[in-house]
Amino acid sequence: MKPSATITSSTATLDVVKAPNFVKVTAITIVSFSVITLLYLFPSSPFPSSISFSPSFSITSPQQIKNNASLVSPRPKKTRPPPPPTVGERTGIVDENGAMAEDFVIGEFDPSAMDEFRNLTGGREESTKEDGKLTRVKNERFRVCEESTRDYIPCLDNVEEIKRLNLSGSLVIYERHCPEEGKGLDCLVPMPKGYKRSIPWPRSRDEVWFSNVPQTRLVEDKGGQNWIALKKDKFVFPGGGTQFIHGADQYLNQISEMVPEIAFGQHTRIALDIGCGMASFGAFLLQRNVTTLSIAPKDVHENQIQFALERGVPAMAAVFSTRRLLYPSQAFDLIHCSRCRIDWTRDDGILLLEVNRMLRAGGYFVWAAQPVYKHEENLQEQWKEMQDLTRRICWELVKKEGYIAIWRKPLNNSCYLSGDSGAQPPLCDSNDDPDSVWYVSLRPCITRLPENGYGANVTTWPVRLHYPPDRLQSISMDATFSRKELFKAESKYWNEIIESYVRAFHWKHMNFRNVMDMRAGFGGFAAALHDLDVDCWVMNVVPVSEFNTLPVIYDRGLIGVMHDWCETFDTYPRTYDLLHAAGLFSAEQKRHKCKVSSIILEMDRMLRPGGAVYIRDSISVMSELQEMATATRWVCTLRDTGEGPHASWKILTCDKRMP
Repeated sequence: MKPSATITSSTATLDVVKAPNFVKVTAITIVSFSVITLLYLFPSSPFPSSISFSPSFSITSPQQIKNNASLVSPRPKKTRPPPPPTVGERTGIVDENGAMAEDFVIGEFDPSAMDEFRNLTGGREESTKEDGKLTRVKNERFRVCEESTRDYIPCLDNVEEIKRLNLSGSLVIYERHCPEEGKGLDCLVPMPKGYKRSIPWPRSRDEVWFSNVPQTRLVEDKGGQNWIALKKDKFVFPGGGTQFIHGADQYLNQISEMVPEIAFGQHTRIALDIGCGMASFGAFLLQRNVTTLSIAPKDVHENQIQFALERGVPAMAAVFSTRRLLYPSQAFDLIHCSRCRIDWTRDDGILLLEVNRMLRAGGYFVWAAQPVYKHEENLQEQWKEMQDLTRRICWELVKKEGYIAIWRKPLNNSCYLSGDSGAQPPLCDSNDDPDSVWYVSLRPCITRLPENGYGANVTTWPVRLHYPPDRLQSISMDATFSRKELFKAESKYWNEIIESYVRAFHWKHMNFRNVMDMRAGFGGFAAALHDLDVDCWVMNVVPVSEFNTLPVIYDRGLIGVMHDWCETFDTYPRTYDLLHAAGLFSAEQKRHKCKVSSIILEMDRMLRPGGAVYIRDSISVMSELQEMATATRWVCTLRDTGEGPHASWKILTCDKRMP
């Protein structure tokens, strides 16, 4: 090559290098290579994991790169939720400064990654460590109990304990005697052969499947009293009772005519039916806007509560014996006893004093029994004793007609205080808490009424459902001045949630009739169901570890009971369509008293085949809940709450499918 040509070529090359376009391309290449290298070295840096360049090849700043919506990622990066509040051992290959760590810890296996696999296999897994290494051991499903346990109520059928205490012939035999720790229910209670999905309300008021409650003793014993009859494959309920064989409706009309002030559905909203039989009294009061809790012991007529619940009527097993019933003071606007086979005057009237404790100030006690109308000497003696006892506890005999007598409880303590100092029975001590009921012995004294009139001055139904009652102020709880605000906030909270449930999960079409709220608070869940016209009733359960809000629940016109979920509930198997638990398991976890598996097994025992479970709780307990639910053969879905996927609570919805 000639020298002049060489010089010319070199000059041309230098001109190209100096050209503006070449400089831009070179600069972009260097910057791109540098950024990509940084991303590979510092994956935890504040820069995004994807980069893009504009068509004009202009150099962009880090902030422009961060804001660019069309980034192209050379290396995908998994999106993670916000870090938990507590910082544990650091995992991963990058340290706090973004540099490669020389010694790093590999994170343990995430159990949530196996949820779908567990649902498919039907098993549950637990973590164990062998030789310092984490392994997963798959556990089988809960076994099915023996056929003889199909109607088993663990705390009422503890034969071993009853024999040990030698309780034969005593009413104490029908009280709670729960199995010792480690001897409780550890299997799934079976259903009767031929079990069918329960007949929906309101048809169930008049007929139920024989195969669901295959018991014929009550038909044999009470068929002539118009309680119950067997027709083909169904039990039918004509609506009669021992004292009202011509039907409950006619009987209720008679009571209304005797004392119009009872005003079913307005002044009288909550009633208690003692020794309820087939619960026709409560079943027919429902159409008058009265919710009646029907109770009876699991005695020789043991299945009457089971029939009541199968019909879709509020009921639970309970007995008047040595302990207070599990309801608060001034709970019921009316208490009814029709041939309930209770001697009210025995032991200085201690059982009637328990009725007095539960009866609202100004409430009514209706007694339909032979001593009221039969003129036999021994029965008339019982009537005189009843008159004397009711006079001494200041009840007014409002009306006696035919076989019915109706008394009214006073509105205040003036009658009690005007009596002689040695009058019997005496007033209870002022420090006696009439709302303390969990394993509390009966008191042979007259329960004092609050001097401020709390409990007596509830509004009429349905206004009382959303009106903060006065007794809200007397509950022992942390809040002092903000109770009414808490009450209103809870109502608003549950109205919004239940409205979304009804809309999203089609609750109105699922035929839920018997519903239980396992941690009821002020009863906002039940109130919301009423407001949204879901045709059901709710058993509001207040755990013993919570503030005792039962007086507020009853003042609202709802029903409820005190209970400890470390023990079984006083109901038959297969008696609830929907079980709702909000925060129950995380609360029980803090008590360190009972296992999650024990509560789940009890829920399965109470739940009807075809029923559902809705659990709102902390993510800290959801993994174990899913394992237990799968072991119980429920079909479950874990859902986000309305707060989104990063909220601290989740919703676990489960179905107990028909086999």
